[in-house]
Amino acid sequence: MKTTIRSHWSHAVLVCAKCSKKLEKKGRGFGPDGKRLAAALKRELGAGKGRKAQVGVIEVPCLDICPKGGVVVIDSRHPQDWRIITPDADFAAEADLLR
Repeated sequence: MKTTIRSHWSHAVLVCAKCSKKLEKKGRGFGPDGKRLAAALKRELGAGKGRKAQVGVIEVPCLDICPKGGVVVIDSRHPQDWRIITPDADFAAEADLLR
């Protein structure tokens, strides 16, 4: 039985699912389609599917920050710096920082 599996990820981006879902329900999504942040980031970063993607975008349960009107995001390259992304922020610029 295999004990390791390779992926093509350069890094992972963790997105708080609870924050993202709250904003989507209020009609304040991300990207041109107004989607949940993880879906919008996957599309913007060209992340692809699963372990064959260039970047892993993963929705995780609540991160216990719960900012009003924003979503908490953690870039695995800089785990000490958590970001809060709001729907009115420049989405393309935020995505470039996570690229």
